[in-house]
Amino acid sequence: MIAAQPEPLRMSEAEYLAFEAESDTKHEYVNGEVYAMTGATWNHNVINGNLQATLNSQLADQPCTAVSSDMRLKVASKTVSFRYPDTMVVCGEPEFATDGTNTISNPTVIVEVLSSSTALTDHNQKLDEYIQIDTVQNYLLISQQEAKVEVYTRQRGGQWLYTQAKGTDATVELAAIGCTLRLSKLYQKVNFDEGNA
Repeated sequence: MIAAQPEPLRMSEAEYLAFEAESDTKHEYVNGEVYAMTGATWNHNVINGNLQATLNSQLADQPCTAVSSDMRLKVASKTVSFRYPDTMVVCGEPEFATDGTNTISNPTVIVEVLSSSTALTDHNQKLDEYIQIDTVQNYLLISQQEAKVEVYTRQRGGQWLYTQAKGTDATVELAAIGCTLRLSKLYQKVNFDEGNA
C-alpha cells in the first residue's frame, strides 16, 4: 500500500535499487518517483494469508508457486516500475530482473487486496502496468469491505475479460494455474465491520 506523500523522492532506477537495499521500509518506484509503503490492516493480512494458503495447497503438485508481498515485481512497459503486489503466482522458473533473487518479472497471476488509500491506483495505474506483462494471465482485486473479487483474464488476441464474484457462496476459477478460489475460504475470519485503511 502506498502512503500519501506530498513530494515523492525522485531518483534513477539504479539509485532506487541501492536505496531500497538499505531501507527498513519498502518503497515502490514509478517512473522515477519513489513512494513509501504503509502497513496493512488486520483484514488485509487475513485475506492475503487465506489466499496464499488456498493457492499453495492447490499448487503443491504443479510447477507454480505463490509468493507474498516481500517479493518485488519489475514492470517494464512504457515506463519502468517496481511494485510489491500482495500476492503473485509464478509458473516455471522465476525470471529475476535484478542481480539478486528478490525481484521477478514473469508472474502468471497478480493479486492486490484493496484498501481505501490504494483502490484507485490498483484499479487504474497498476491495471495499466500489469496487463502489459506478457506472462500475466490474471489480475485480481480483492475487496476488504465486502465479499467481492474482481478478475481480469487475458483472452486470445490480447484482449482482457472483466468478471466479478460476489458473496461467500461464489467461486473464482483461475484456469491458467488450475486453481479455484472459494470466497467462503478467502474471507474466513474476516470482520467486515472493522475499519479498513
